[in-house]
Amino acid sequence: MARNIEILIIIVTIIGIIFFLLINVWILNISIVQDPPENFIWVIHGLRNVLGYGTIFIPGYVIYKYVIRTNYLNKSGRGPIGGIMRTCFGEDELLLVNPNIHGSKTSRTVFQDAVLLLFYFFGLQISYLSWGVLQEKVMTQKYENSNGEEGIFKDSQFLVFVNRILAFAMSAVVLICTRQPRHRCPLYKYVFCSFSNIMSSWCQYEALKYVSFPHQVLAKASKTIPVMIMGKIISKTKYEFYEYVTAVILSVGMLFFMLDSGNDRATSTVTTFSGVILLCSYIAFDSFTSNWQGKLFKTYEMKPIQMMCFVNFFSCIFTLVSLLQHGGLLESFKFMFAYPQFIVDVTILSVCSASGQMFIFCTIDTFGPLVFVIISTIRQCLSVLLSCIIYHHQVNIIGGVGLFLVFFSILLKIYCGYRIKMIKLQNSNLIKN
Repeated sequence: MARNIEILIIIVTIIGIIFFLLINVWILNISIVQDPPENFIWVIHGLRNVLGYGTIFIPGYVIYKYVIRTNYLNKSGRGPIGGIMRTCFGEDELLLVNPNIHGSKTSRTVFQDAVLLLFYFFGLQISYLSWGVLQEKVMTQKYENSNGEEGIFKDSQFLVFVNRILAFAMSAVVLICTRQPRHRCPLYKYVFCSFSNIMSSWCQYEALKYVSFPHQVLAKASKTIPVMIMGKIISKTKYEFYEYVTAVILSVGMLFFMLDSGNDRATSTVTTFSGVILLCSYIAFDSFTSNWQGKLFKTYEMKPIQMMCFVNFFSCIFTLVSLLQHGGLLESFKFMFAYPQFIVDVTILSVCSASGQMFIFCTIDTFGPLVFVIISTIRQCLSVLLSCIIYHHQVNIIGGVGLFLVFFSILLKIYCGYRIKMIKLQNSNLIKN
């Protein structure tokens, strides 16, 4: 019985992939896809990417429903297909990490903690400040080859793919070389945050064609409200009064900045509208990613490096399949060979992105999320300042006030959260005594 189910699963997978490949080939040959309107080219590219992801996602969903309905996990043997199914959909199996091994917490002195914190602080700042500058350069600046020919790189999907490949490789090496706790989360649950993660990254890169980098950073800083809304929907999270107050202050600051500094990349109301839509989409996808990952952390208690590895694993698959289908992989490689400087920039960009993720997870794991939020806030301030200096973005007085309000609200939220946590801790100690 189990053998028949396994054969049927293989057949369904092959048919599903071929079916969606044919659909995508047909869609890619439609004239509007081959020659989309200039102002809304991002819409066509976004839909094209999502269709590519569907080649993997939809057959996988069909298999998942079939496995659950037939109770296959309880009937399967110990063969390779049964092992793959249990790894993807079962919650009681070991997933690609050493069994029953827990990382031992070594005691450190205050001096050692200070040195380690400084190392993480500067590592994260250097990684993400360099990443921000290169991100804006790759998506907006012209490249010139030895023949004097100029070109602008346009495929954001390829940048996401390269970033995820390196991040997956780095995290996989860490998993193999270090002791990790038992991993119980079924792999399919990483698919949702992987999809939202690559979509948020794609929107982030694509938005730089329509809005300046300072606007994007401020939009990212102002995602508190959508994160709170998404937390209410996904995790039924309850928020304190100060969180609503700081969210309002942040929104007002963001409004001041946007109205005063303007958008030096907008050539028309259409491009401005496109930039707003992409930024809103980025915030929505990013908010879902953080809340879904938080839910997985709470449910399965995996280590951050495990989350990084498996999320990036699925991201690599999704982006590679999509790039292969619409020819973006070949076009991007042609651009790389035509403009060698692009190879250098995209390599450093990916290294900075991957190392930045590593520093984030190490900081959270060692010092907690509060310390990371403070470091991240400082990094966002420096990113805006650095971008304004290098790329000559104008920020006037009201825009500066808005910038101050945004980061003031973030620091105020950190302080209030810390104070409330200490008060609750003191009250609980008094009750115990």
